[in-house]
Amino acid sequence: MTDSTQQTETLDIHGIMNAIPHRYPFLLVDKIVEMSDDRVVGLKNVTINEPHFMGHWPGEPVMPGVLQLEALAQTGGVLLFHKLITGSDQQLDIFFRGIDKAVFRKIVRPGDQLMLEVDLLGDRRGIYQMRGFAKVDGQVASQAEMTAVVRAR
Repeated sequence: MTDSTQQTETLDIHGIMNAIPHRYPFLLVDKIVEMSDDRVVGLKNVTINEPHFMGHWPGEPVMPGVLQLEALAQTGGVLLFHKLITGSDQQLDIFFRGIDKAVFRKIVRPGDQLMLEVDLLGDRRGIYQMRGFAKVDGQVASQAEMTAVVRAR
């Protein structure tokens, strides 16, 4: 939760695409509903027309856990872009270099809406630690700790 001294921002799909390079079919964040310097909350509407559902699994479509983690990583990328790049003349690239303590707790199906909550835990010399939770109806579907590195282009 953000405190009253931090500004909360939102982003539509255009703002997200300005922040991270991902595009269809691999852009997995639809909207940012809350963002401060150390926290971001995004939304991913899970729809049946996504290409992975043709093979995962036919007759019983389930969103792959690895794509849930990718959605968390992309949401974290938006947070780092907001924190480090917005308003800067410097060209920076953000790369995820690790995912730890990944846990999958709930099946995600078409029609679900993932709330993607990512908190910045800290940074050390351009390496950023984050923790993310993907939730459906308030229940954790997946979670992980993520490490990203930021480098000058």
